[in-house]
Amino acid sequence: MYRLSFPVLLTGVLCAQTAVSQDLTYTLNGMPGLIEMPTAQAAPDGQITANASAFRQQQRANINFQMTPRLSGTFRYTVTPDATGTDTAATFGPSLDLRYRFMSEGRFGSWTPAMAIGVQNILGANVDGSEYIVASKSLSPTIIATAGLGWGRLGSEGGFSDLFGARPADTTTRDGALATGQFFKGDAAFFGGISWQYSSKITVKAEYSSDAFTRETANGTFVGNAPVNVGLTYHWKPSVTFDVAYLNGAEAAASVTYALNPRKRALVSGVETAPVPVRVRGQDRAVLASWDVTSDTPLVQTVQAGLERDGIRLNTLSITGDTARVQYTNGKFRSEAQALGRVARVLSQTLPDNVSRITLEPTQSGMALSATTLARTDIEMLENTPDAAADLLARATVSDATRADDMTVTVPNPTPFTWGIIPYAAVITGSGNTQLDAGLDVFSRYEIAPSLSVQGTLRQSALGQRTVAPNTDVPNGYQNVRTDRPRYGADGAPVIADLTVTHFSRPATNVYGRISAGYLEKMYGGLSTELLWKPVDSRLAFGAELNYAQQRDFDMLFGFQDYNIVTGYLSAYYSFDNGVHAKIDAGRYLAGDWGATITMDRAFDNGWKIGAYVTMTDMSYAAFGEGSFDKGVIVTVPTDFFFGNASRRNLSAQLGSPNRDGGARLEIDDRLYDIVRDGHVAGPLGDTWGRVWR
Repeated sequence: MYRLSFPVLLTGVLCAQTAVSQDLTYTLNGMPGLIEMPTAQAAPDGQITANASAFRQQQRANINFQMTPRLSGTFRYTVTPDATGTDTAATFGPSLDLRYRFMSEGRFGSWTPAMAIGVQNILGANVDGSEYIVASKSLSPTIIATAGLGWGRLGSEGGFSDLFGARPADTTTRDGALATGQFFKGDAAFFGGISWQYSSKITVKAEYSSDAFTRETANGTFVGNAPVNVGLTYHWKPSVTFDVAYLNGAEAAASVTYALNPRKRALVSGVETAPVPVRVRGQDRAVLASWDVTSDTPLVQTVQAGLERDGIRLNTLSITGDTARVQYTNGKFRSEAQALGRVARVLSQTLPDNVSRITLEPTQSGMALSATTLARTDIEMLENTPDAAADLLARATVSDATRADDMTVTVPNPTPFTWGIIPYAAVITGSGNTQLDAGLDVFSRYEIAPSLSVQGTLRQSALGQRTVAPNTDVPNGYQNVRTDRPRYGADGAPVIADLTVTHFSRPATNVYGRISAGYLEKMYGGLSTELLWKPVDSRLAFGAELNYAQQRDFDMLFGFQDYNIVTGYLSAYYSFDNGVHAKIDAGRYLAGDWGATITMDRAFDNGWKIGAYVTMTDMSYAAFGEGSFDKGVIVTVPTDFFFGNASRRNLSAQLGSPNRDGGARLEIDDRLYDIVRDGHVAGPLGDTWGRVWR
């Protein structure tokens, strides 16, 4: 009777008034909630939260991302040591949670709570899978009450039988299918709790838990006396909290949470130098009034110097009648719109007064990405007016760029050879192996022509020789294409991480091409080709990729092994509102399996990108191994977000399943879509157009 009365009481008090102002707290599972139980609260839109928690011998590493104001996801690694030797298959692995807040607090009056629906461990063998519906209501500015109903793992304590039917076994998930037949089936149980923000630093929490810790209790890694948890959150800083808790009257737990919102950078305005002002024609009679077609004239040199001041390289320039056309490469600003504005300002200062129209064509890797034509009078008139950026875009014409064959002046790259040394760190996973590696990369690049270059990376580990356990995966007719990853470079000697010749092209209107040959990545060399159709004003794009790949020797030098394969994919891309992008790749993977990869990510205008992917192929569970299919999360972090200086550099991290042989692709950095869309008005050029005057 006690087990039901506490949640029912909480349900009754959810009709109190006032709006929530309490600081958000997170569960040991890394989602907004109490201690182990979820709430209906949501983090600010776009927020990323990293959380690490532990109790007894169980450890969890969680990343939560508020994908939209209502939808959030949590990617988790859980380690549960097996004390009895009977449950080894499920002691370590990733999981993914999804939660949708379908009603905000006060939506239909001050008495209505916030409500959310969620699924925990939506992918995988679903040993810990659960579903829930939860409501949360503020009772005062500092007190929030929560009540919910859970199934699966969250229906294992004090449940009542089969509310919506019996819960079937989880065998379907071993073939890589979602366990949709289990959702909201089987025993259901009430859970609930309350949180009280005692001060700006301290929040006290208590909850009635519907999780009986059945598996952990059975294997001896958890002992529980009562389904009640109590805890305390210490808000050390706005972005950092520490939690301690006492679980089920028997287990002490602790966690630390770090929150960061990509929408809120520390240095809002940046620290880049200010642009030159626009020159209004007729005010400076000393400006050159004639055009010389040679590349060493003072006019061309002045344009080149003005652009170099802003980290922009002049590629080609031509004047026909009253129109100037310029192709340039932005090597500094993350926003192509900001670079375009800088180029327009420099040209207003230097071009002859008779030039009344300017066509600006940003290029990357020798490919012109788009052509934006501006009237010079608009540049002169709008610089300091309200809504200047929106008005300039409304008057601009943006189209596909044409070939540069007829450009009057081509300016050679003054620095065709570049190189540098950077540290690296990596987690190397494979069959029976999880290893850390760190050291230095020496990278170099030589530009033979604007669209043709040679680049390579020499890597030296600082940790020396690694001990590699035998590969225990059974091939079952498939080659070990990724499970042997720990064997590559394990001797600690210098290795060639990659060494390729790459050519980019514009074979037709709205079409882009790439050919790469050489040592394409750490494990494979060969030939990679790609075509992409992407109009400048289209949210939709299509691509095709065809590769010949041969497995490299384990010493990562110049030799190859016997295994080779032809792989290829057809791809479709679509850009939704709010920076959300979807991609589907379908085709043949490195092990010869056939299938598809679905990727969803959210890209922020400042360079942050958070995405999740799932790959399912025709490889059986027996051949793939534990996990059944490939899945993971990729986080891309812009360096200028933290330092404020203008830069196009990124750092990326991938959190996913341990490397398996199913669904494996070549790891190539120069795929076309991300390069091309930067310069499109249906892409970052349009999304960040507000920076055009910056």
